[in-house]
Amino acid sequence: MANSIEVKVPDIGDYDDVPVIELLVAVGDTVKKDQGLVTLESDKATMEVPSSADGVVKSISVKVGDKVSEGAVIAILEAEGAGAGASGAKAPLPPAGEVAARSAAGEGATAGAPPSQPSPASAGRSDSAAPSKPAPTAAAASGRKADIECRMLVLGSGPGGYTAAFRAADLGLDTVLVERYASLGGVCLNVGCIPSKALLHAAAVIDEAEHASDYGVSFGKPTIDLDALRKYKEKVVGQLTKGLAGMAKQRKVRTVVGTGRFVSPNELEVEGENGVQLIRFEQCIIAAGSQAVKLGNFPWDDKRVMDSTDALELADVPKKLLVVGGGIIGLEMATVYRALGSEVTVVEFLDQLMPGADPDLVKPLADRLKKQGVAVHLKTKAASTEALKEGIKVSFESAEAGKTPALESGMYDRVLVAVGRAPNGAKIGADKAGVQVTERGFIPVDRQMRTNVAHIFAIGDLVGNPMLAHKATHEGKLAAEVAAGEKKEWVARVIPSVAYTDPEIAWVGVTETEAKAKGLKVGVGKFPWAASGRAIGIGRTEGFTKLIFDEASHRIVGGGIVGVHAGDLISEVALAIEMGCEVADIGHTIHPHPTLSESVGMAAEVFDGTITDLYIPKKK
Repeated sequence: MANSIEVKVPDIGDYDDVPVIELLVAVGDTVKKDQGLVTLESDKATMEVPSSADGVVKSISVKVGDKVSEGAVIAILEAEGAGAGASGAKAPLPPAGEVAARSAAGEGATAGAPPSQPSPASAGRSDSAAPSKPAPTAAAASGRKADIECRMLVLGSGPGGYTAAFRAADLGLDTVLVERYASLGGVCLNVGCIPSKALLHAAAVIDEAEHASDYGVSFGKPTIDLDALRKYKEKVVGQLTKGLAGMAKQRKVRTVVGTGRFVSPNELEVEGENGVQLIRFEQCIIAAGSQAVKLGNFPWDDKRVMDSTDALELADVPKKLLVVGGGIIGLEMATVYRALGSEVTVVEFLDQLMPGADPDLVKPLADRLKKQGVAVHLKTKAASTEALKEGIKVSFESAEAGKTPALESGMYDRVLVAVGRAPNGAKIGADKAGVQVTERGFIPVDRQMRTNVAHIFAIGDLVGNPMLAHKATHEGKLAAEVAAGEKKEWVARVIPSVAYTDPEIAWVGVTETEAKAKGLKVGVGKFPWAASGRAIGIGRTEGFTKLIFDEASHRIVGGGIVGVHAGDLISEVALAIEMGCEVADIGHTIHPHPTLSESVGMAAEVFDGTITDLYIPKKK
């Protein structure tokens, strides 16, 4: 016997007349107990009104824009029997693409022009429910028998890919993870972020030992054992990749090693050491990443010309190293090789190192590199190269027409080309799956990381800048959750960037350069580390912390830090922006003393005019 149940607004505290901003279900939908029916948004919080029972939606009593209070009827359900909601029956997983879009009020970032949006529809299940078994796989488009069938295929096992695969498995999706490297982790863990940071740690230790005599502790000149250093780097990488393999096994994620290419919208061929395997899938997340850009005017068949992957192999320590590109990757590797003993020259085509960061953040690094003997030449282009027996001969041109470059042609033992990375979107046979790819190799996605093909998602480097592992990780988790039927969108306000040079440089949100270009009215609070007891104690006073605030609201919109551990410190600034903090929220947060992190609170006090650790004359 059917029972009608009124679902009412529960106790929502002291809130009255709260607007309805979204309907999460439609008449006729089957819902589970505790599944959200509508979303309310007050000036301080967003909340969902849950269903009080299992049932079918007979009518909805509100519309978007209505204001409701405790006790207001939201919907009427038809439930079977008096014990409705206690049966524990699982709702079916929706077909691919049938997931409700969640409004983000204009927030978030779209990587490229979005394809047509999926039609909002009820997911037909609670966000916490997961399918108990894989959905039937798609029909064989190729006419071949599949070697492997699965509900979810993830192509690429970098930070975004393995996160997507593990989250999909946690949500009950039968998942296969394809990776071209012999071990999981993609470029980041195998030949990128992780090995470079291991080497940068070694470089930092060398540099600290060199300057320990400043406070009365002397060490001898370091002896570099390259074999041992390589083994240390490989140990760090191995520890992480083995950990990933273990977690994949625990989650019953099947891994396939090889290079994958689509052959249809539901099939992928993987070519590996054991031949070619055909994988048939219901849904897919593309996490194929990017590769180093290789400029055409360099002799790449000569091993003395390196990209970042080659540089991390540490074949030797060249006497003279040329780094082409003054971005994050180039400067990190310049830091490593200088510490190991190379004479390093950096050429950058633009007018500053690390384009994208504010010039004042970059200046302490540029000054330190100069003191260390690293030659930096801006507005300079490596025009031609020639591989000779005695080295790589490089000639230079000025980026300014008609001007003579300050750097004369020279001979280098090795040349590292680090001018950026290119997405792999055009290298995976995406056209066979019907997935749109731009001329540059990017794959456009919507705010749910969905491509123009409803059951295929894409994340990470190949969906657009910034090409950062932590961005890919969040996108991977989101894509998996949407694929499993959860109602979410990509709504991150900001994504921090970090250069692990010495000193480190980190920034997030609006930069001063960007604010000026856009005509934004902002104010800056800057605290110099020369006034930080902690920075003085460790002999690293070249840094500073700056916060950027909207002048009208005094809300934080950006920030930058240069100095040791800047990459660790920037997280507080990112969180403050996400939370919409005002200057007083940050300044009145008690930071421990003496620490580098208290410079964040003090930068807020500088903007607020309440700083006591500096003397700043009042404006008349």
